[in-house]
Amino acid sequence: MKAKYAAPRTRRARTRLLSARRSLKMAASAHAYVRGNTAQFYEWLESAGGRQIPVGPDIWICGDCHIGNLGPVSDSDGNVEVQIRDLDQTVIGNPSHDIVRLGLSLAMVARGSDLPGVTTARMLEAAMAGYRRALTSKVERYSAPAIINKTFKNALRRRWRHLAQERLEDVSPSIPIGKTFWPLLKSERSAVARLFREELLRVLLTKLRHRDSDSGVVLLDAAYWVKGCSSLGGMRMVALAGIGANEQNVDQADLCLVDIKQAVMAAAPRSAEVAMPRDNAERVVTGARHLSPHLGERMLATRFADAPVFIRELLPQDIKFDIRRLTYEDAIGVARYLAHVVGRAHWRQMDSGTKRVWTNELSRAYSKSLDAPSWLWTSVVDLVARHEAGYLAHCRKYAIAE
Repeated sequence: MKAKYAAPRTRRARTRLLSARRSLKMAASAHAYVRGNTAQFYEWLESAGGRQIPVGPDIWICGDCHIGNLGPVSDSDGNVEVQIRDLDQTVIGNPSHDIVRLGLSLAMVARGSDLPGVTTARMLEAAMAGYRRALTSKVERYSAPAIINKTFKNALRRRWRHLAQERLEDVSPSIPIGKTFWPLLKSERSAVARLFREELLRVLLTKLRHRDSDSGVVLLDAAYWVKGCSSLGGMRMVALAGIGANEQNVDQADLCLVDIKQAVMAAAPRSAEVAMPRDNAERVVTGARHLSPHLGERMLATRFADAPVFIRELLPQDIKFDIRRLTYEDAIGVARYLAHVVGRAHWRQMDSGTKRVWTNELSRAYSKSLDAPSWLWTSVVDLVARHEAGYLAHCRKYAIAE
């Protein structure tokens, strides 16, 4: 018989458990540590090494551009493209930050795959080639390696039952309380109920092509969601809703999962020259609409318990690239392809003159031995060293605490 999980019943107990789980997740691997420690990357930007990277045009950037934050995303009409899928840290800033952050993530995966150091150099070459092609070519699609195609084809096959079995462990209209989902406090449950009475949310959830825009939306269940390294500590909830039915007729409802996530202040440095939404939820949604149109059109910024939150329906096709080990051929292909995806997200925001100037800036400081700018190589080497040291220190601290 499966043991019952004792979920926290107070905010203080919740915060304590979230902190412990975050430490455990970040201790799992050096790459997990990099994913969960965005702040260290932006601290590095203030160092001498960080100040050597080029300053690009003021555009919306991801702000936390690692491999796990890219993947297949569906729009409201069912069209699926690989785009940026996590925009918590998005700001109007320097596009170089996304390039270097992605380079660090690629380098950590290469190290975790026991690939030689020269492979990391070749991955950075491929990444720059993919990114620059995104700025200079009119070709929307780019040849994807087999490891990317496998995930993409899986996304196209997925349906509601796959999402329900993956997230809820069942297709029944309820959220299982346990290690992943915790009970809401009474005040939170009331706030979720009020949220689902808002017309803007009903409009958002009936945007999908196969739904009637006049359909009603019924809240069936809700829980606190324990998910991800960087999300832990911020308020995050998930709701199960029925579209086009009522509480007495759930069997005929079109079920959906709704992600409700607190928008916190971004750690990514923003441009001081361009105005940006002051509300953090509006910032995230606006950035998403510029960088990841498929996702941005399905998001809503609002308030929840006096905190800014952004809301989106979780679709079966929205999955991340969970890449932990790579062959040499895969490593080169993945670097080129993902950098191209990031480049296209930046490309959408630039006019032809800006693209030309930025491309020329990226072409500087190439060496005879490396077909990538020296600032990218030295930045990634410095960051890998710092994060490896930080990871070991984190593991030691975590072991002592245990």
